Amino acid sequence: MTSEESSELSLAFARVLYVNGQATDQVVAAIRRLGNKFGIKAELLPRWGELQLRAEAGAGTPTSYVAADPTGVDMDRVVSAMQAIADIESGRLSTEEAHKRIEAVAKAPPAPAWLFALAAAVGGVALAIIFGIQHQLTALLIFLSAGAGGLLRRAVARVSANIFLQPFCAALLAGLIGGLAVRYQLSTALRLVVVCPCMVLVPGPHILNGTLDLIAGRIHLGSARLIYAGLIVVAISTGLLLGLTLLHASLPIDPPGLPVPLWLDVIAAGVAVACYSVFFSTPLNMLPWPVAVGMLSHALR
Repeated sequence: MTSEESSELSLAFARVLYVNGQATDQVVAAIRRLGNKFGIKAELLPRWGELQLRAEAGAGTPTSYVAADPTGVDMDRVVSAMQAIADIESGRLSTEEAHKRIEAVAKAPPAPAWLFALAAAVGGVALAIIFGIQHQLTALLIFLSAGAGGLLRRAVARVSANIFLQPFCAALLAGLIGGLAVRYQLSTALRLVVVCPCMVLVPGPHILNGTLDLIAGRIHLGSARLIYAGLIVVAISTGLLLGLTLLHASLPIDPPGLPVPLWLDVIAAGVAVACYSVFFSTPLNMLPWPVAVGMLSHALR
C-alpha cells in the first residue's frame, strides 16, 4: 500500500476504537503497532471531535484527519477491531480484507432493544438491593420504570441524534413514575423507585476515560470527556427533578441507610455489573471478568 492508503486504513481502525469507548492510550498504541506493520511511523493525535494521524514515510510527513466524537461505548466493536489489528500484525489478515473487516465492525449492531431494556430493568433492581430495598412492590416498580426507560432511550435514538435527549427522557419518565409512587405511598423514604432507574443512566465509562486522559496529560481531551459526562449527569438530574416537580414530589435530603447482608450485596453487585456489560455490548466470553471484579470489590467494601 501507499502511505496514503496506510494512513486511511489506520484512521478507519482508530475511529472505530475511539468512538466506541476504547481508552485513548490503547487506541494510540494500537495505531502505532499498525503503522509499524505498514512500514510507516504513525502517530495518532486524538482530540474531541477529530482524530489526526501523522505518518512519516519517505520524504514527507503527511497528516490525515477524520471526524470522530467519542460519545459511544460498544465493547463488541472494540474487541473485534483489536482482534483485526492483531490478525494484520500476524499476517492472517490482508490489507484488502482488513478494509472490509473494519467496515463490517463499524456497522455491527448493538445489543437488541429488548435485551437492553431487560438489562436496565434488572440492573435497576440490583442497585436497589444494594441500597437496601425491602418491598417487592417497590422492586416491581423499579423493574418497570428502568425497563421502560431503556425502551424509550432506543426509541428516542431512532428519531433524534441529540446525545443528551435519551438520558433526559428516560430520567423524566423515572421521575414521573417515581412521583406517582410517592403520591400513592408506594415508595419508602429511600425513594429507590425514583433514583435507581436513573442510576443505570450514569456515564461511568466516559468519566473513567476522561480521568485517564487527564492522568496521561491529555488535558484538553480529558476535560472535554468529563464535561460531556457532566452534561449527561445534568440531563439526568434535570429530567428526574422535572418529573418529580410535575407531581409535587421530592427527594429526601438525607435518606436513612439500611444494612444489607454481605452475601446479598455481593450477588446484587455481580448482577448489576452483568447488566452494565449488556449496556456496553460486552462480548459474552469476557463477561465473567467484570462480574468477578465487581463482586470482589463489593465484598471488600
